[in-house]
Amino acid sequence: MGQHYLKRLFEPKSVVIFGASDRPDAVGALVFKNMLESGFKGDVYPINPKRDTVQGQKAYPSLEALGKTIDLAVITTPAPTIPAIIEDCGQHGVKAAVIISAGFREVGPQGMKLEKAVLENARRYGIRFIGPNCLGIMRPDIGLDVTFNKGGAKPGNVALVSQSGAICTAILDWAAPNGIGFSAVVSTGISADLDFGDVLDYLVNDPKTDSILLYIEGIHNARSFMSAVRAASRVKPVLALKVGRHTSGSKAAMSHTGALAGADDVFDAALRRAGAVRGMRIGHLFSNASTLDAGFRAKGERLCILTNGGGPGVMASDRAADLGIPLAELSEATIARLNEALPPTWSHGNPVDVIGDATAERYAAAVDACLADPGVDGLLVILTPQAMTAPNEVAAAVGAIARQHKKPVLCSWMGQTQVAEGRATLVEAGLPTFHTPEAAVEAFASLTAYYRNQQLLLQAPGPIWQSVPPDVEGARLIIEGALAEGRKVLSESESKAILGCFHIPSARAVVVRSPNEALVQAASMGLPVAMKINSPDITHKSDAGGVRLGINTAQGVRSAYNDIVTAVRRNRPEARIDGITVEPMLQRPNGRELLVGISTDPVFGPVITFGAGGITVEVMGDRAVMLPPLNRFLAKDLIQRTKVAKMLAAFRHMPAADMMALENVLLRVSEIACELPWVKELDINPLIVDDTGAIAVDARVVVDYHNATHERYDHMAIYPYPNQLVSRWQLPDGTDLVIRPIRPEDAEIEQEFVRKLSEQTKYFRFMQTIDELTPAMLARFTQIDYDREMAFIAVVEKDGGEEEIGVSRYVTNPDRTTCEFAVVVSDAWQRKGIAHRLMDALIETARSRGLRIMEGEVLASNHDMLSFVRALGFSVSTSVEDPSIKYVCKEL
Repeated sequence: MGQHYLKRLFEPKSVVIFGASDRPDAVGALVFKNMLESGFKGDVYPINPKRDTVQGQKAYPSLEALGKTIDLAVITTPAPTIPAIIEDCGQHGVKAAVIISAGFREVGPQGMKLEKAVLENARRYGIRFIGPNCLGIMRPDIGLDVTFNKGGAKPGNVALVSQSGAICTAILDWAAPNGIGFSAVVSTGISADLDFGDVLDYLVNDPKTDSILLYIEGIHNARSFMSAVRAASRVKPVLALKVGRHTSGSKAAMSHTGALAGADDVFDAALRRAGAVRGMRIGHLFSNASTLDAGFRAKGERLCILTNGGGPGVMASDRAADLGIPLAELSEATIARLNEALPPTWSHGNPVDVIGDATAERYAAAVDACLADPGVDGLLVILTPQAMTAPNEVAAAVGAIARQHKKPVLCSWMGQTQVAEGRATLVEAGLPTFHTPEAAVEAFASLTAYYRNQQLLLQAPGPIWQSVPPDVEGARLIIEGALAEGRKVLSESESKAILGCFHIPSARAVVVRSPNEALVQAASMGLPVAMKINSPDITHKSDAGGVRLGINTAQGVRSAYNDIVTAVRRNRPEARIDGITVEPMLQRPNGRELLVGISTDPVFGPVITFGAGGITVEVMGDRAVMLPPLNRFLAKDLIQRTKVAKMLAAFRHMPAADMMALENVLLRVSEIACELPWVKELDINPLIVDDTGAIAVDARVVVDYHNATHERYDHMAIYPYPNQLVSRWQLPDGTDLVIRPIRPEDAEIEQEFVRKLSEQTKYFRFMQTIDELTPAMLARFTQIDYDREMAFIAVVEKDGGEEEIGVSRYVTNPDRTTCEFAVVVSDAWQRKGIAHRLMDALIETARSRGLRIMEGEVLASNHDMLSFVRALGFSVSTSVEDPSIKYVCKEL
């Protein structure tokens, strides 16, 4: 309970600036000057032991001399002085700081030593800080500007969080003349303490922030980043730009999969899965800032283009096609309206060409007709300054019509001098405007990408193995056996055994160590056979001359054995040879060769890769990646993002591939990624899929030791559905209950559960009158992040489905050590011990996650709940702020 732990950082009532100065170009002087001129709604004090006054204000030699309670300390002094300053802040109760100074890890070992001392002092006193080596932060609405940027920012609803101070200054310089305002500007610097995850934790609940822009150079904590971005994206558009796109992610990969999945692929997949949108150029941050500032939200992706010139309309259409943005098909009613408003020579389709002599009235009528069409999700209005055009009048007319609709309206007034006044009018009307049609289409594409990525965000995959669980223990023993022998690359037979533990069909393979043994095995399998070298040192067997296919004679088997050994010894003399594998030559004329695998990203952990398989896999480069865990929706999305997906449908003489079998393999591979943290790379290549099913022909698994923590899925960026927490219980009357973590697909039964609660029970639970959950509340309650919160529901079978009869939940506070809880049971099911069971599950889970305190608020009139929590060991006290509320708390 209580205020957010970053409230003093972002909403301070008093600020001190260490290093405030009169020297014009000193950082401390600029920061103090900005605070004096920004209209800060609080107190600001300069700390400078060498001066009595700074910029006309009384200066203080220390916090001791100041003798006042301070919320935020801003530090601009040289790096060696900062550990002592943080110590001084801690002793005087300061809990938040911005360290602007450089000279830490970026300068080498001595700087790293200083940084460690700063961090130790801050942690000892519970101080949270931004930086070091940062521009600072802004909160324009309260006049907080503790940056050395020359020029402030106007208040708005877009938050900018950047690891680069230079990018912040560039965007701020661009934003001012374009009328863009900000709710917050945060330069994180090297993030010795607070990182993206922490800042997003604050912004997601900040009522002044409607959308968020991120500039990213690197991620320090993938779980924290993903958890925070997913939480923010549920309620606010998040656009991220990451630089360093072409840095190799896995140079030492030992499999096809590892060689294919680069860090940039993975980052892109992570953002899509988190429901955020990725920008690829700095221009995207500029253009999307104006789009988000306008408050637009896309409900679909069908774009209508309206122009007074054919060429610009074609330019916009081409860019839309490049980005996969479909052009809206205008309804007959819209066509009829446009026929009445436009000359006979108009284009009679989308793009809507209103002709070069279009007046403001003609533009307004066309804009209104297009926005009223239910098949249009967004509108791009283009104007070129022709002799008879009035750019400013058209801008005013378009702005007036746009305000009457909720759909996104983007504008491109092309040119410079003649359209300058019109652009200013559009900015004043709150409409995003762009110099080129292509830039406008790209901005709309970002809006629609957010809309599409929300579908991925909703996915919280549950277990697929409820009826046929994998043999996780058997797979673990195989891996441990190899590691005990000092091997990290499993043999083909061991690799296929791992697949077998997870019920992935694979071709039978037998290792032989002589030509005659090869002949015996081939004869028992039936010719023809395939033969491959068995070596822990060879990843690409065919490159080493270690593969022979379609061997259909006894003599050929023995010859192939000798030929393979000879070729491998010639091509890879250093490689260890542990015999030859013999397996049946699969006769699948309709089969497609695919690649399915796992690689390990150094930041985001395990990643699922899918694409075209075979010996040309690296040359073709046709693959897509996704973070596990997967479900069928996500598996389908992964498949559809590859070129080979088109080959899986029926064409010419080939029947369609068995998509269910392919999805099952992807889901099982996702399980391997979740349940076997020792697996660093997995390569199924080829996986042959035809109309009869899927089978792994070749497999290779690379393993390594895993430093396990108390957390089962600590190796993953996204916490999977915690199937291990599902339990069953029977009431004394014989009624069977299931108590399990909630899932997104429980939205319907959650809504029905709340709807059936009595008015009193609803009031006690929500502390307000409520009939049923709003869509936003329903999403918030069912689409949870299992890493930072938990909700258990009690369900009974009813009419072939489930009925929810109770729920308990906790949400971890941003301090990551305490959590707030709630519990409610249907009126008809109360006093049966269900609430007690739900709370037992909740408390045990919170305790296992390292949480120390569980707390909550209960209405003083809710006597039954107060008695219940006292029985569970909670202490009860009266709220200082509101006597009608009791504060309850339990140490875990």
